[in-house]
Amino acid sequence: MSVQTPTLVTPEVAPRTEPALRAIAMPADTNPHGDIFGGWLLCQMDLAGTVYATRRALGRVVTVAVTGMVFHRPVMVGDEVTCFCEIEKIGNTSITVKIQSWVKRGIGNDQIKVTEGIFTYVKVDSGGRPQPVAAS
Repeated sequence: MSVQTPTLVTPEVAPRTEPALRAIAMPADTNPHGDIFGGWLLCQMDLAGTVYATRRALGRVVTVAVTGMVFHRPVMVGDEVTCFCEIEKIGNTSITVKIQSWVKRGIGNDQIKVTEGIFTYVKVDSGGRPQPVAAS
């Protein structure tokens, strides 16, 4: 019989960057079990990523892919949802953004990571044709 030493788990800390979006989860956004629909949260993340990518691209962007999406914990009615974005990669016409969603519950200040995913946007002109993303 071996004795295992407990593993110390370092709690995750929310990014210290400026949030790309904040929203309050409302009752109209719930499923029959009272949890917030994953689609609502995905929409908030896409809104945050679109704003972030638009500013970096200096022009209109469209969402072309969502990959690596992970739902860690449920979002509850009344949660303050905050989305944080960071650039993962810039291609010729695309910008790949890592988006994390964190919540504050009730009156506390503790933040809990609820989702993360990778969203890819393409810069387009008014006709929807891909355009080059300027180097920074």
